[in-house]
Amino acid sequence: MKKVIIIGGGAAGLGAAYKIRRAAAAGHDIDCVLIEKDDRLGGKLMSEIVPDPDGGEYVIDGGSDAFVSTKPAVARIARMLGIGDEMVPAREENKKTLIVKRGRLVELPDGIMMFAPTKLMPLATTSLYSWPGKFRMALDWFLPRKERWAEGETAQQHDETLESFVVRRMGREALDRVAEPLVGGVHASDPAQMSLAATFPNFLEMEQEFGSLVRGFLNERKKREEMKKKFPPKPGAKPWAFFNTFHRGMQDLTDAMADAVGRERIITGAAATIIERTGDTWRVTLGTGEVIEGDALIVATEAWAATRLMRDVDSAIAGLLGEIPCSSSATVSMAFRAEDCPFDQKWFGILSPLVEDRPLLAVTLSSAKWPDRAPEGRVLLRGFIGGPQNQHLLEAPDEELVETVRLQLVDLLKVRPDVEPIFTRVYRWSGGMPQYTIGHLDRVDEIERRTSEVSGLALAGGAFRGVGIPNCIESGERAADKVLGELDISYVEETPPPRGR
Repeated sequence: MKKVIIIGGGAAGLGAAYKIRRAAAAGHDIDCVLIEKDDRLGGKLMSEIVPDPDGGEYVIDGGSDAFVSTKPAVARIARMLGIGDEMVPAREENKKTLIVKRGRLVELPDGIMMFAPTKLMPLATTSLYSWPGKFRMALDWFLPRKERWAEGETAQQHDETLESFVVRRMGREALDRVAEPLVGGVHASDPAQMSLAATFPNFLEMEQEFGSLVRGFLNERKKREEMKKKFPPKPGAKPWAFFNTFHRGMQDLTDAMADAVGRERIITGAAATIIERTGDTWRVTLGTGEVIEGDALIVATEAWAATRLMRDVDSAIAGLLGEIPCSSSATVSMAFRAEDCPFDQKWFGILSPLVEDRPLLAVTLSSAKWPDRAPEGRVLLRGFIGGPQNQHLLEAPDEELVETVRLQLVDLLKVRPDVEPIFTRVYRWSGGMPQYTIGHLDRVDEIERRTSEVSGLALAGGAFRGVGIPNCIESGERAADKVLGELDISYVEETPPPRGR
């Protein structure tokens, strides 16, 4: 029987392991072992259930709290695992985003898609932008393309930073007030370094096709409205939402994947320290001294960890991995009694642009965004600290991070300053967010080319072609496909049809 060794127990590693176990269930002579350095599985999917002293409980996500419904991987895997009914849409009736501007909270105008305005009146009446800023954004309709691509060229050949692109098309205010916190915030990236081709190539493609981002997003809005009319929600079905989660938190997904893989095939609390290859055999030495042998190897860790592991396997691949920078972040969750929070609670989140010079990047009102996240009469909030320009803040101890977030909530939301939270939780993600800088796709292409020349080896994870949960799962599955093929195992999986809305 062939055996695949998988290093990394996050969504990518579990995605690879689950794919291999499905191949085994289909009758192929294959098995796997998964190695995770931490005592828990799930990577950046970490959920915790916290009891309230007066009864009831809170559901907290320490890392990612959602997946986007437009990417099918999570829903597909959930249906395979039998937990599809546990998926929960965001509470669209509370869907509202607030932007910090000079200490005040301003609602993101209706019709803003990513950062482009698609409705005239909300743009004209908002106080988020100055009048010169609004006129500059409107110029996008008339500005010519930067250049015409040759036949067959893609965004990768015409990459530029988020800052360069947005300022060129819509001006500095559009970048500073919305694009940086909303778009750059997805990747916790510096807009002056962030590769658009690697993160949002559709922006560059829109400019080519429509000559204007506003025209492109108007077309996108029209298509979405037509789809809603064509496929109305079925009676009794869950309402559609762009963001979804699981009833008991996102860790439900990785826990179910680990159960399906088989906990007996998973080693936790042991770091892989050395990778060696002798003939057709891969050897992984753990920090405990134990040596695991297998016929193929998948490395599904953060880029910085993969860099160290790959040095003795292929120094060129390790060097390329080392060129992918990673930033750290932390989330701080805290709960209050509703009477101590005298603010409107019908919104999803607050974004704090870098130009505001605050230690807080964003706030999620978890108890409004998701159902059943907090008991009645309680408010659950989550603050984000980090990003490339605020790494120094993460050197503070947990108590300081909690106080930083609490003071920001007092200032922005007028939470009563004399009230302590019912509880707090701090979750740190050291080096957890890869930065897709200019040239990222060229680096990934070269990593994949070099890896393709090493039989029985694959890399997976959020460092390559997408940081979202669906991207990571698909990355793990592609890695499994590569090594299965090189082990002469032909496993073609039938994709289950999508469930109707």
